Amino acid sequence: MTIRLGLQIPNFSYGTGVEALFPTVIAQAKEAEAAGYDSVFVMDHFYQLPGLGTPDQPMLEAYTALGALASATESVQLGTLVTGNTYRNPTLLAKAITTLDVISQGRAILGIGTGWYELEHDSLGYDFGTFTDRFNRLGEALQIILPMLEGERPTVAGKYYRTQEAMAEPRFRDHIPLMIGGSGEKKTIPLAAKHFDHLNIIAGFDELPRKLQVVKENCEKIDRDPATLETSMLVVAIIGEGITADVIPEDFRQQAVFGSPEEVADQIKTKVLDAGVDGVILSPVTSLDGYHPGPAAEVAEKLKPMLAG
Repeated sequence: MTIRLGLQIPNFSYGTGVEALFPTVIAQAKEAEAAGYDSVFVMDHFYQLPGLGTPDQPMLEAYTALGALASATESVQLGTLVTGNTYRNPTLLAKAITTLDVISQGRAILGIGTGWYELEHDSLGYDFGTFTDRFNRLGEALQIILPMLEGERPTVAGKYYRTQEAMAEPRFRDHIPLMIGGSGEKKTIPLAAKHFDHLNIIAGFDELPRKLQVVKENCEKIDRDPATLETSMLVVAIIGEGITADVIPEDFRQQAVFGSPEEVADQIKTKVLDAGVDGVILSPVTSLDGYHPGPAAEVAEKLKPMLAG
């Protein structure tokens, strides 16, 4: 598994009718594939997020959309950034991700996290609880999901879930790459070191050196080579000539870059790659009225030489 350059599709408000919505999603995924992105991600949400729009704006169910994208693409890895564990029984999630892996001929990535969007939980009837509740729920879910992905049949009688020789067949691979999102130093990073192939660090640029040091320490505690836990950062990129920092809200400035494709690539190198993070997942804003082809591909062209090493 390698995620050096990924593309996240966070917004389905394209200023078009619903009939043109998914063709636009396909166009983005195909553009990313042709431009050399190695992975394409969608969010696992049912309502649009604060800061991106109102809750009633378009949001596709993640695994249905990814299954369709698997048939429309050939080489990019496909996954969520990241699946909310609280939204699905772990056996259903294991079945969904193994199915995606079969449809895509081995291109699925299982991104997973605790879930955090309280409005969705309250509105749709999912238990939210405290962060500790959700973290413990995730830990128990992994005891079911991980063996199922490897072809085992776990029987679990837990606090949150129960299974009886649960299985997921067919499977394309014995190991589907595992990604977790977050940067909590007491819980998330130790869990990443223990179970995951990839950590998507959710933190500000200024926090990256500290987070990477904690990753290193936690890997070494369990005799894992830190180089085997790949890292990335999700970066919002506002792409366009003449854009200045003023367009970025204060609370986003440690996670966003801006300007021409060359300026965006240079900022990613300085703020993310030079800090020691392995890769970047770009969440591009190319226009205020939806998706416009070209800018994300131009950023990839500038970034790929920087990622080659």
